[in-house]
Amino acid sequence: MNPAVVWQAAAHLLAYPDERFWRRLPLIREAAEPQFAPFLALAAELGPGELAAHYVDTFDLQRRCCLYLTYYTDGDTRRRGESLAALKRRYRLAGWELMEDELPDFLPVLLEFAALDELGAALLNEHRAGLELLLTALRERDSPYRHVLGAVCAALPPIGAADRARAARLAASGPPAESVGGYR
Repeated sequence: MNPAVVWQAAAHLLAYPDERFWRRLPLIREAAEPQFAPFLALAAELGPGELAAHYVDTFDLQRRCCLYLTYYTDGDTRRRGESLAALKRRYRLAGWELMEDELPDFLPVLLEFAALDELGAALLNEHRAGLELLLTALRERDSPYRHVLGAVCAALPPIGAADRARAARLAASGPPAESVGGYR
C-alpha cells in the first residue's frame, strides 16, 4: 500500500479519539483496512469512552509514550525549543503553516506532512529512533496503538544499524535533562 495512505490514516488514528475521530473511521476502514484492522477492531471493542481514557493514560500520562518526537532526543531542554523552531522552518520551506495550537513535532502533524510532501517522509526517517522507542513502549503496554505505530514504521524504509543503536542508547538513558538554577 502507498505509504502516504498509511501515514494519512495513522495521523487520524493517533489523534485524540473525539467525535470527529469516530465519524472518520469508516473512511479509514475503506482506505486502509488491511494495515489497521487490528486497531480498528480493538477501538470498536473498547468504544468511545474507554478508548479516550486509554489514549489519555497512554499518551498524556506515560513519558515513554510521548507523541512529541523531539522529546526523545531533546527531552525538556532548551535544545528542544531549537529543534521545534527548526522543524517549523522546514514546514514553512515546504509551504506549510501550522495552526497556532500545533507543535511541529506532534506525530499526527508529522504524519499528515509526510502523507502530502516527501520532505515529511524525510522528517519521519530522521525521527526513526524515537518512533522505535514509542513502538516498543506501546508494545510493552499492550496498547491498541501499537498496531498504528507498527504500520507507520512498516511504511518507512527498514531501520538502519545507526538508528537501532541510537534507539537503544535513548532507551537506556532516557531523554536528555538539564539543570536550571540547580534544580533538575
